Amino acid sequence: MDKKIFEIPEKMQAIEIKAFGPPENLSPCSRPVPKLLNNQVLIKVSFAGVNRPDLLQRQGNYKVPDSASDLPGLEVSGIVVDIKGSNLTFNIGDKVCALCHGGGYAEYVSVDIGHCMPVPRNYSMQEAACIPETFITVWSNLFIRGKLSKNEKVLIHGGASGIGTTAIQLAKEFGTTVYATAGSDKKCSAVEKLGANKCINYRNSEFENEINELTNNKGVDVILDMVAGNYIPRNLKCLNFDGRLLIIAVQGGIKDEVNFANIMIKRQTITGSTLRPQSSNKKSEYVESLVKNAWKYLESGRVKPIIEKEFDLMDAVEAHKALEKGDHVGKFIMRVSQ
Repeated sequence: MDKKIFEIPEKMQAIEIKAFGPPENLSPCSRPVPKLLNNQVLIKVSFAGVNRPDLLQRQGNYKVPDSASDLPGLEVSGIVVDIKGSNLTFNIGDKVCALCHGGGYAEYVSVDIGHCMPVPRNYSMQEAACIPETFITVWSNLFIRGKLSKNEKVLIHGGASGIGTTAIQLAKEFGTTVYATAGSDKKCSAVEKLGANKCINYRNSEFENEINELTNNKGVDVILDMVAGNYIPRNLKCLNFDGRLLIIAVQGGIKDEVNFANIMIKRQTITGSTLRPQSSNKKSEYVESLVKNAWKYLESGRVKPIIEKEFDLMDAVEAHKALEKGDHVGKFIMRVSQ
């Protein structure tokens, strides 16, 4: 497709954070369309994913790298309208989904070409916008860092979240026994329909006791945790010998006490990561690994993002309120352009 078909304006509509604080601090604004660096693409955004790091950034609790856009938004789907560089993995006119270094809440966003992925066959652009931040977080932690493999048992906290619904589906496709937690019986039912062997309502039960009962006191091999805080010692109580605890968020706090003697005896590993501060090359490695190893499950339709609700970009305040309320199963997205 001839690049001249796409007329790129000088200005674009976006959502900025006026000041750290509540959702109402999100505000429409006009910004210059981003200028490309070498080996970057310019994407005309169709849809943008709404993620918990966006909330933390708005609240002032998530450090934005100096090299990143100050605009929120970590994942988009859209059309490539310009390219700079010699890496022609994608062409102008291609439909892609992409991991953003911020800036996704806008009509246009510049992205390193290695952070772009083809839209899976039979996926809508809405579904594609749910992939980059969420699937890469799950893939890089659960399968690369955590080495989850066939016939192992895994516990996924926050099973009804975007991360949780993604992790459950992928873990199931890789032949594991999947347990999860969620905060209501309704959510637990939805999570089990997605493929979890058992979802535990953490408001009614001590998950560590339930897991040990389900596993004959052996525990699980891998735990994906977004709570931290007092969940850490509880996780270790239901983690098997040679088990791996993967921490991807600290919604429950950054501190607690653990018994290191038990960790040594059971040869357990505690690790964690955040995606955004990692190098561009490392993110490209994650993208390549995800597409190589998991795309077939997406394109077959066996793994699909769960979308709770779609908002317009100009309704970003309401999208943030909905995510903060926490009643959802799956993801929230925002429509940016047709």
